[in-house]
Amino acid sequence: MNIIQLAFNMTDTVGLLVQKAKKFFYNVMLFGYRCPKCNGSLAMIAEGVCKCNSCELEFDPTVEFQQCSNCGGKPVLKVRRYCCKDCGSDIRSKFLFNGLVFDRQYFKTRMAKSRQRKKEQRERVRQMLAESRSSKLPMEAVDFNTVPSLVDALNSLTSGLDADFEITSHEEFDMKRYESHIEAHIQDFAINLLDIPPLSENARKDLIWRFIAAIFLAHTGIVDIWQEDSNIMVIKHVDRQRCDIFDEIEGVDGYQEPMGGIEA
Repeated sequence: MNIIQLAFNMTDTVGLLVQKAKKFFYNVMLFGYRCPKCNGSLAMIAEGVCKCNSCELEFDPTVEFQQCSNCGGKPVLKVRRYCCKDCGSDIRSKFLFNGLVFDRQYFKTRMAKSRQRKKEQRERVRQMLAESRSSKLPMEAVDFNTVPSLVDALNSLTSGLDADFEITSHEEFDMKRYESHIEAHIQDFAINLLDIPPLSENARKDLIWRFIAAIFLAHTGIVDIWQEDSNIMVIKHVDRQRCDIFDEIEGVDGYQEPMGGIEA
């Protein structure tokens, strides 16, 4: 015995019985009522809506045919219930199979207003974020002569590699190229700066360029770097100070703590 299949079969049978019972209920309740426009027969097409079989006029039979039991006033539909237009008493519709009806125009209007409010709120937030953004930080060309002993410190960092680093003109160093190269290789887990593939045949100088580019990326909040013994570790920065306002709204520039613990 397949109990699961029998249960599904019973569900289908009960659903079919409910549909037949609903159709029979509507036929009985509309029996004796005619279309107010052409006197044609009526058929229920939805909860609270019937349709003339001749002229195809659609209307609410409760509003058209029922009256208030207290004052004889005309029913009106308010959101999810009928009430008397004159005395305000609740009116129980005899044309509803499950007792539920909705004012479609009311919910349509409310949904339109809700979407409009959300749209206006998103625009206000976008405007607020646009006004709060900081201006672009101009990046000057790298000049090693401005920092005393910087070259010696960089040489000590790359000890063991070929050749000493010699000061050359800053035009040879493409900062944007190295920054893009590092961004393409950083992960959500820490990696050694040495594990990032070189861009230059001069391994010693290339490591120095990578280190400088990583320092600038750290100051702009793109990566986090720190020193472990003689290794420089790099990881993609995650700003935990930010909080999302809407999924589709761009994030605000997060707070970046000062970088520390890096030794040349």
